Parts: sequence; C-alpha cells; structure tokens
Amino acid sequence: MAVKEIEVRTLSGESTTITVSPETTINDLKHLLKLSFAPATSSPNFHLFFKGTKLNLQCKVSSLAFQSGEFFVLIPFTKKNKPQVENPSFSNDASAASSFADSTYSDMMQEFSYLRDNSRKFSEGNNNNSNGHGDDDDDSFKSRRIQGGNIDKDERNEGHPYDLLWNVLRSSDRDLFEEKNCEKFVEVLQSMNCLSSPYSGKCMLLSEAIFRTSDDHASCLCPTWLRGLVEAFALLSILWAFLQLQTERMTTSRLKQVLGHLEKFGVGICMEDIEHLSVLCPKVVYFVNNDMEPKNFSNALVITHSSTKEADKFASKLEAGKTCRSLSKIFNLMKKWESSFKTSLWETIKLLMSKKNYENLLSFSLEDLLLFVKKGDYVLERNEAKRARRSSSSASNSHSVKRRCHDTSQLLPSEMVEHLRKSIGSDGQMVHVEKIGARKGSYVEIPNELSDKSKSALKSIGINKLYSHQAESIMASLSGKNVVVATMTSSGKSVCYNLPVLEALSHNLSSCALYLFPTKALAQDQLRALLTLTNGFDCGINIGVYDGDTSQKERTWLRENARLLITNPDMLHMAILPLHRQFSRILSNLSFVVIDEAHAYKGAFGCHTALILRRLRRLCSHVYGSDPSFVFCTATSSNPREHCMELANLSTLELIEKDGSPSSEKFFVLWNPVLPLRTELDKSEFGIDGRNASDKSLSPISEVSHLFAEMVQHGLRCIAFCKSRKLCELVLCYTREILEEVAPHHVNSICAYRAGYVSEDRRRIESEFFGGKLCGIAATNALELGIDVGHIDVTLHLGFPGSIASLWQQAGRSGRRERSSLAVYVAFEGPLDQYFMKFPQKLFCGPIECCHIDAQNQQVLEQHLVCAALEHPLSLLYDEKYFGSGLSKAINALKNRGYLTSNPSNDSLSKIWSYMGHEVYEGAVYLHQGRTYLVKDLDLSRKIAYCEKAVMDYYTKTRDYTDIHIVGGKIAYPARVSKDQLPKTTAQANPCSVTTTWFGFCRIRRGSNQVLDTVDLSLPRYSYESQAVWISVPQSLKIIVEKKYSFRAGLHAACHAVLHVVPLYMRCNLSDLAPECPNPYDSRFFPERILLYDQHPGGTGVSKQIQPYFTELLHSALELLTCCHCSSDTGCPNCVQNLACQEYNELINKDAAIIIIKGVLDAEKTYFEGHPDSTPSC
Repeated sequence: MAVKEIEVRTLSGESTTITVSPETTINDLKHLLKLSFAPATSSPNFHLFFKGTKLNLQCKVSSLAFQSGEFFVLIPFTKKNKPQVENPSFSNDASAASSFADSTYSDMMQEFSYLRDNSRKFSEGNNNNSNGHGDDDDDSFKSRRIQGGNIDKDERNEGHPYDLLWNVLRSSDRDLFEEKNCEKFVEVLQSMNCLSSPYSGKCMLLSEAIFRTSDDHASCLCPTWLRGLVEAFALLSILWAFLQLQTERMTTSRLKQVLGHLEKFGVGICMEDIEHLSVLCPKVVYFVNNDMEPKNFSNALVITHSSTKEADKFASKLEAGKTCRSLSKIFNLMKKWESSFKTSLWETIKLLMSKKNYENLLSFSLEDLLLFVKKGDYVLERNEAKRARRSSSSASNSHSVKRRCHDTSQLLPSEMVEHLRKSIGSDGQMVHVEKIGARKGSYVEIPNELSDKSKSALKSIGINKLYSHQAESIMASLSGKNVVVATMTSSGKSVCYNLPVLEALSHNLSSCALYLFPTKALAQDQLRALLTLTNGFDCGINIGVYDGDTSQKERTWLRENARLLITNPDMLHMAILPLHRQFSRILSNLSFVVIDEAHAYKGAFGCHTALILRRLRRLCSHVYGSDPSFVFCTATSSNPREHCMELANLSTLELIEKDGSPSSEKFFVLWNPVLPLRTELDKSEFGIDGRNASDKSLSPISEVSHLFAEMVQHGLRCIAFCKSRKLCELVLCYTREILEEVAPHHVNSICAYRAGYVSEDRRRIESEFFGGKLCGIAATNALELGIDVGHIDVTLHLGFPGSIASLWQQAGRSGRRERSSLAVYVAFEGPLDQYFMKFPQKLFCGPIECCHIDAQNQQVLEQHLVCAALEHPLSLLYDEKYFGSGLSKAINALKNRGYLTSNPSNDSLSKIWSYMGHEVYEGAVYLHQGRTYLVKDLDLSRKIAYCEKAVMDYYTKTRDYTDIHIVGGKIAYPARVSKDQLPKTTAQANPCSVTTTWFGFCRIRRGSNQVLDTVDLSLPRYSYESQAVWISVPQSLKIIVEKKYSFRAGLHAACHAVLHVVPLYMRCNLSDLAPECPNPYDSRFFPERILLYDQHPGGTGVSKQIQPYFTELLHSALELLTCCHCSSDTGCPNCVQNLACQEYNELINKDAAIIIIKGVLDAEKTYFEGHPDSTPSC
C-alpha cells in the first residue's frame, strides 16, 4: 500500500513531515502529531486545516487532493466546558451555585488525566534524549514545574509500547513479527516486567518495603513469577493493539502462533501464563467462545476461543460492517487496562498477605496466589471490603472513604510512618520520607564568671553544663555587647538571655529588664520558666506579664514593683510608650531589652515593630538617660544579624550561630492528597471500586484530620498546625467525629488553640496540654514559637505556612528532650505546595529565606512620628539617628495635614480608627472549640456580637469587593534615570488607597461545599492607605483578547499568577500581598493593569521591593501557566486559582492571562529596545 508524506506547519513557522498510509484518518494523524511534533504536544487541543478548511476527524488522507508544496496547518484552540450558570458563588440558584473548593477538585481531576500526562511525558522524554539530556534539571523552574505524575518515574520507558507500534505502522510492510520488529518487541517486554504503580512508575513492592530494605539502589523487588505475569500482560496488550490496527480479532489460535514465533527470540511466555491472567484479573483479561458477542466485553481485553478447524486462519477479520478503533482510542484502552490490571493484581496480593500473614512476596508462590483466588473466600473478602466502604460512606459523608484504624496500641514515631503507609496512606499519598539524623551536643562547663546564685539556679532546673553557644552568648551579654543567638529550635536559647539578665539584676538591685515576645502564649510560657529559675536567687526580682489580659490591679502593682516586665510590641506601643511617665522607674534603670523569636518580626509586623523599638530607644536616651543592651533570639532566619540590626537600629551586634545543642532523629513526611484524587478517578473509569472524586473526603482538611486521629489514638502527642482560625476549628470538628468511632475515650483529649479565645481559656489549654490531660491541639501559628508544652511527638502541617523557615520552626516543636519525632506536611493544591511535593529536595536542601523589613517606609514612619511626638517633642537635630533621613520630609507632611505643630500642646493629636467586622456579622456562623454559634445581633457602636449555640450544617463566607486607587498612577511611563544595575521594567511602585465594601455573605454546606444561598448585608466600608506595584497592559492587547475572551478575566488570572511566583524571589508573609481581583458583578471601569498591593495599612514595603524584578516575575508567571496542563478555562490551583481570592476565583481565564502576559513582555522588550540605557524611576 502506498504511503504519503504530509507536511504540517504552525502559524509561528514550525513544521514537520510525517509518513502515513492513505487510509489514515485525521484523528489518527493528530495523535501521531502529539507523539512527535512539539507544538502538538504542548497544545491540549488543536485543529488541522487544509486550504483554509477545517478537517473532519473521520476524514481520510486519501480523500484529499494534494498538490506539490501543499501542507496542513495546525491551529491550537481552547476547549470549552459545558455551559454553566454564570458566577455561581453569588447566584441565588442554589442548584447551580458551586464553591471554589468544588471547582478545585473538578479541575484537579481534569488536570491529572492519565492519558494526557503520559503522552506528554513521552514526548518530553524523547525531546530531552535527542538533545543529550535525558534527565530534567532539578534546579530548573521550567522543568516539570507543574505536572501530574511523580517526578521519580522513568519517563523514557513510558513510551516504549506506543513507540513500537508507531514504528511498525510507519514501516512499509507494517509487520510486527518482522525480525527487527520482533527484537524491539522483546526489548519492550523486558522493560515492562515490573509491577510498577501506574500513577508513580515506582515498583509497588519497593515502595512497600522501603523501610525494610538496606539496598538503596534497588529498582524492583518483584519475584520471578510476578515478573512473568506482568510481562505476559504487556505482550497481550501490545498484540491486541496491533491486531486491532490490522482489523483482526484476538483468538487463541493466533495467540499460540505468536507465542511460538516469539519463543525463537527467547520469550518464555506460554498459554498457561495467559490463562493465569484471566484467573487473577477476570475483569481485565477475558476468554469468550467464538459465537459470543465481544461488544459485551468492551471494557476487557477479550480473547476468543477458536476451534481446531479455525487454527489455520492466521488473520481472523473483524465482522463485516464494523470499523477499526482509532489509534488514540486503542492507546487509551491500553493505558486503562494496564492501570486496572496492576491495581487489581496488587490488591489481590495484599489481600492474600493480610489473610495469611505473609511478610513479603517471597513467602508464597504463584500457585498459592491462584489457589487463594479460586477459593470462594477470596470473593467474600473483596465483597466484604466493598460493603464496608459503602457502609462507611453512607454513615459519614464527610470523611467516609478512609480505612479507619480501631487499634489503640502505642506506636513510636518511626513505627507510625510504616503504619500510615499501610493504612490511610495506602493510596500513595506519602510521596517522600526524609530521615533527619540525630546530632550530638557540644557541652562546656558553667563559666566561673557567673555568681554562685546563677550556678545554683541552673542546677535547680537540672543544668550542670551549658551548650557551647549558651556559654558564648552569656559571656558576650555580660560584657555589654548587643547579641543575637541564631540556633535551631529547642536549643535552649532562653537560657542565653535569662541567665545574664538575672545575673545583672541580682548585682544591681535597681536594674530592670524588658522582655518582648510576639505572642501572649509565649510570654506566659517564659514567665513560668523565669519563676522556676529565680527560685535560686535570694534577692527580690519581681516579674510579671503586662499585656491585654492583665487586670488593672495587676498593672498598677507591676508599674510600681516589677523589675522584669514581660510584654509584646502591641502593648509597648499602646500602653507603655504613650504612658511612659508611669513607667519612669523601669525606663530609667533599663539594662536589657530581650527580643525572642526575632524572625517573627517581618513584613508589616516587623516594619511597625522596628519603629516602636526606635521610639523606645529614643525615650530611654532623651528622657531617662538609659542605654539598654539588646539580646535577640531567632531560630529560623538566613540573615539574623542584618535583620536584628535593622529591627532595633543598632550599629553593632554580635552573632552567635554555632549550635552546640543535641537534636533527635526526625522523620519528615510529605503527604500529597492530590495523587489519590487522580488515582480514584482512574479507578472509577476502569471499573474498580473507587470513590467520588468530588467528595470532600479527599480534601487536605480531611486528610490531616485522619492523621490527627491516628496520632492521638496511638499515644503520640501532636500539634496540628493550620493556617487560619477557621481551619483549626474544622480540623478539630472532623477529628472528633473520627475519634467518636475509633477511640471515643480520646474525644475530649483534643482541642483547638488560636487567637480569639479569652485569656482564661488559653491559659487552661496550655496548662492541660503541658500536664498531659490533652493529647493533641489544632493550632494556628500561635504555638509555632518556642512555648514549652512538654514533649511533642508529632507535628502536622496543613499547607505550606508561607516560608521554609516557618515550616522548620513548626516542625521543631516536636522531638525535644532527645526523643525521636515525626512531622507530616499535608499539601494543598496550591502551586508552592505541589512544587515541594514534586521536588522534595528544594524543601530539605534549599536555603532558609531572609527576613525583610522596611523601617524607612514613609507612610508607617509618619504614623509612628505622630505617636513619638505625643510621647516627647520631635527634634530634627537629635532624632534623625532613630528615624532616618526621611524624618524631615515626614514632619513637613504631618505639619501640612495638621497632625504636628511647632508649638505642641497637651491636646490629643489624632485618633486612628480601623474596622475589623468581616469575621462577625449578623447571620454569621462562628466556630469556637469545634462548636458552631450563630451570630444573632451585632452592635457596632459597642463592638459586641451576640451569639447563641446552634448545630449548623453550613458555614459562612463574606461577599465583598475591593477598589485600588493608585496615587499618581495616571502617567503611563514616568521620567527615567540611568540605573544599569537594576533589571529593566516599566513596572511602577506607587502609594495607593484600598477600600473594601462588604455587601453580603454566602451560606455554604459543610462537606459538599455547596452554596445554599446568598444574603445581603450592610457594613461600613474599610479604607486605608498602602502601596502597590503594577504594570500597564497595552490597549492593543485588550482589543486582541476581547475577540475571544473576557479581558477582565485575563487580568484577574494574570494577577494571581504573578502573586504565586513572588515567594520564589523573596520571603514574605502570605498576608502581606494581595492581587487586584475584579468583582464579577461590577460593571464599572476596571483598570488595564497587572497589580499587587500591600495588604496592610501604610504598606509593608514588599511591593516596592519586588518592583525592580517585575519583569522576572512576569517570565516566571508565564512559565507557570504554560507548564500547567490543566484544560479548564478557569485554570486550577496549580496555576491561576488562589485559595485566598477575594472573589472566590470567579471571572478568571487562564488562556487570556497567557496572551496578556506575553503581550506585556513583548511591549517591555520593544520599549527598552528603543530606550537601551534607561529604566523607570520610582
């Protein structure tokens, strides 16, 4: 049969030539292009055109009249989803409404489509090999940035069977059994003889035995008989595909002839092996009689029994009138059958091992497995398991599908890892386990320079020797130096400041000290430690906590008697500095200022704290004549010395960073619920008992709840870190439901700990957890810092906390006192979470981020200067060393606005009010300790919300919109100055005004996340001044985009994408930045720009800092979008969807964002080609 050579071109000029038979359909041609032509591989959907006409998929090449020089044109397109009700989150039609969580899981299902991922991987593998680079570079952000499969999979083997068939089809005789093709066939079979996971590509036995084998280089642990089974199935699958392409049926006679032919090439597979496949996996491999209609077995690989008389029919043709399946359908079926076969066989093997208590596959033979399957109790076992799953599903829709463990035996952290792998992690969620070895301590004798009282106090708490860094820090502080101690979590840093402070206060009975902690919980914890330590000192050192929970009577006593005052930056700002005359005794004799957990002072919080410390130092110098020494402690910072010097405006600071403390062994598990999402979808497609992909049971919240319950019921003390107050309450609620079933006696041994509780509740929870009455706590980062709550065995981490430093800080809460520990990081679907799941070494081997603060932020400076002027008159002559060179400009601005005068009076200068009413409003569901309360009334004038306890099956979310007004942002390109050292960009950083308007809220059903209804609401607007970074989008781009997409939706998606890549360039809190999000119901003008803004009044300086690198951000954002293979217009959480989106990811379009970002980058390039020596001034 003659063949045709067809040239295919793209609009961008790329071309390829492909050889096909005249009977090849356009559909088959498209599939071949996806395997061999990069533009087709990178485009999920495309059409082929010939002479301006779009070609029908069933059209044959032979039907087209080709002339010399003519070619096909490949044009990508976006596949539209089925019509949906517009803007479901705010729709009054409850049946059409859908929350963001539902769309998240739906999109994840589409993104991880098994066929698309594997075909793309095959193409990428070929491209890489052709360039001489078979392996991806782990350091490349572009390489495998967002992909569905496991990064350790051998992608080159993935394409072998399809490569084989494709080459056979391209050959002139199209004969699979020609000698060269047979040799290739045998190579393919030998490469496919491992029972590897169809989802990760790893040997299932190797994954199961990873903690029991000492062979780190083993790639497969399958016994010989299992390799034979897998190889037999591979042969059967490839042969079936070839026969389908030849319009032949698979018959036993044909199969025997093929096996006999392959025996000459060393293949030892026989018909008995094929029959074993049908016994072990009857839903996948099925024998039928010759007169049976094969269409009834369309989901199975069917072999037709042929009689002896038919044995000579070497090519039994398909029935007349029936068409051959297309190439794409055949490949798709091969993938489905492979996945179904391997999954079913592995489940059968595990069932036998569990039933017979076999330790591994070497303990039994193929005959044992066949005998087990043929017995009726095997069927009963599988049916019983299915009924149990269905029963569990009907009992609890929230988290039903997990195989719950009812055992309550004690487990060690190392034993828990293996237990989780076999139980709730059996679907492959455990993508990586990092074993962090123990470290020996470096001890030194207690320095002789310390007094006997100090030595006695240390011995009273069981310390006979110091860690090397403790001794070094103590001696530096006693010599009058400013010190920062930067060592690991749980390294005894509190001794580094407590001992020199108490030593100094015991020698000078008038000396005082001020301790600053970022949280109230940490302050209370350090108070307990100090009171224990001071028992060894005879002199009276009155110590107390002065914060918002301190009563008026206690405050008076502390002002008059305390020598060591423990507080926080907020209290220092609000209640101490404005009333400093009441604290004159303390400030006049202030010898030490201790700032613990210094890494917490970053972003907006750090910026304000830096100005508060400058005000403190200024008062001590100008009014009270004191000059205290500073002691900083930080566990997780890459630039501790520079950060602390900027924080307190110090000229000298000694860094102590050589850690002398010991550390215990820790297992760090990366847990990815996204992989089971794809697994379960594939199982349901292949007819295997699977679970509903949209079920909330697959959510990270449910996963961490099951993990929490496992830890508690097996005797491991645990903290589950959550990123928000509401998540804390939800995790607590779900975990209690699980414990009600598996360990009812533990239900009341867990609770939530977060901001918002009254002080009595917080102190009670801390005490009960420390005393052992509580076994577990679901907490926000309020427990991230160094609070001593006793020994912790396990930390759970729900989502990436915003920085690698914070994650290590949280994980450091477990494993104290030299006992082994476990940390489990449960990933959300966001870009950074999935990035670390795919590249674990980026997490474990990457550098800790730097801490950044902008103490020269003009708007924040002006706010604090008003406070400073109230505390003591400002002076340009003496105060510039505290407030910097911007002091004069700020004073003039404040004078012009009427805040300052050259003749200061005793009148109040100004009061700044802020509104925080978005958590509590009439009709809101408020969560407290896992229980729900309904807000019945809100008294804004008195700031009181009246709630009543209620059992609610829904929660609430506010509906609002935010306007960003750029000050001075009307100029497209401002004046330029030469700044060759900075990257060139037209992006601008400007002051802005942020105004949020709340207009209603949604009631959302728990579990399904279905929006039940929407309610209108009237609350005061909230407005503040901040800073923004933005870049203009050319008007010409708007015209291009609006021909096919919504321009506003594209801008929205582009803003999200740029925000997602900011952490790759700098460290900042998740709440520091926000994108500009258009409200889907707002018909007003929306600015043509990509904009991010500081989400705090006055700004944080983050926007200004990233402005010079905005072009790099755009390049990374474009890379993120183009490397993500999701097919939905609205993207997915791996690219443009954002869990914190103010508009719940409505009105968003990924394809439009790609066009916009590409257009902006082109405009940047064009602009700077005309201005080569300039860059925008800001």
